[in-house]
Amino acid sequence: MRLYLLALNPTDSVTEGFLPAAARLGLDVTVLTDQPAAHRHTGPDIEVLECDVRDVRAVVTRISTHHRPDAVFTNSDHLQTQAALAAAYFGLPGKDWRAALRCKDKAEMRRHLTGAAADTVWSAELTEPAPLDAPYPCVVKPREGVASEDVVLVDGPEELVTRTKEILDRRPGTVLVVEEYLPGELRTLETLGDGRVRHVLGGFRTELSPPPYFIEERLTYVPAHPEPIVAQVLAQLDALGVGFGACHTEFVVHQGRARLIEVNYRAIGDQCDLLLARLLDIPLFEHILRTHLGEPLPADLGGRRDGAARLEYPCAERAGILTAAPAAEELTVDGVHLTYRPLRATGEHHELYRTNRDYLGVLRAVGTDQETVDRVSASFLAARRWEIQP
Repeated sequence: MRLYLLALNPTDSVTEGFLPAAARLGLDVTVLTDQPAAHRHTGPDIEVLECDVRDVRAVVTRISTHHRPDAVFTNSDHLQTQAALAAAYFGLPGKDWRAALRCKDKAEMRRHLTGAAADTVWSAELTEPAPLDAPYPCVVKPREGVASEDVVLVDGPEELVTRTKEILDRRPGTVLVVEEYLPGELRTLETLGDGRVRHVLGGFRTELSPPPYFIEERLTYVPAHPEPIVAQVLAQLDALGVGFGACHTEFVVHQGRARLIEVNYRAIGDQCDLLLARLLDIPLFEHILRTHLGEPLPADLGGRRDGAARLEYPCAERAGILTAAPAAEELTVDGVHLTYRPLRATGEHHELYRTNRDYLGVLRAVGTDQETVDRVSASFLAARRWEIQP
């Protein structure tokens, strides 16, 4: 059976998660990408073909002139609609392309939720700097952005003009969304469905950098959010048409009300998916791929229920050259399994982005007691150093 995997730049989710899972399932894999050179290292059994994957017509042509497909899949935020349309064209299982588009287009998501009477959030779109009569403070973000890139809190019309000009100067042609700030604790819900059954895998409690930016600095696993909160989130996902494959939903809870921040119709990234697979002790990536092959999910995934976990992202606090940083490590301390992976090589100069691109590394910690996990994680990070020189 042949799997076509659409990709832009390589990610840990694909190289450490989905490609090994495809090998374990015995699938022939063809990676379609606009960056073929970056994917050549994925392994001798992985076929890599150049393709303008943002254009669904190019994707359909590349597949129809190659081997017959059994599944078309992507874990990229930017390519969900294209993959869904290509799967539909070839009569294969996949996501509803309309749901994929609603999730990717943050303005359309707000409009659709309002029209479905699921939730109403004040929002507007901007293509050039302009003051707005808005309920300040507001959040400004690219309509189709990812990873907190150019997401910023503004307190008034003048700051709105300043910030939008800065973003549009960096990203000409971008459409920005301005929406009311939603207060509350930031959480995530991780789900996996086959269009018939939907499993809730738990979620995370997310700690952010101080405003006006929204960098995710620490995530703590939550086995089960309160049932009324989960029901509210799932109702909004139903309104969007989300229910097939993996979905990573970010939301806030304020005074007992769950409100969506964004819906990423894919598996959670930044190595959280790798942690989830280990924490729950389930073949998570295989399950996701099987749904795209048309196989039903089991009624019970059989995941562990006694796990505790945390992810930490040491961040750069200034621009410059990373001159000292810890190497990759894997060890167990007091029953807590620690995996540290560097995300930036020493000797490289980087600007300060105020996004996830400022991550210097990621620490994954998995155990059975949250207090112990937190203590061991803090000790590990305190014993290591990262140095950045101007």
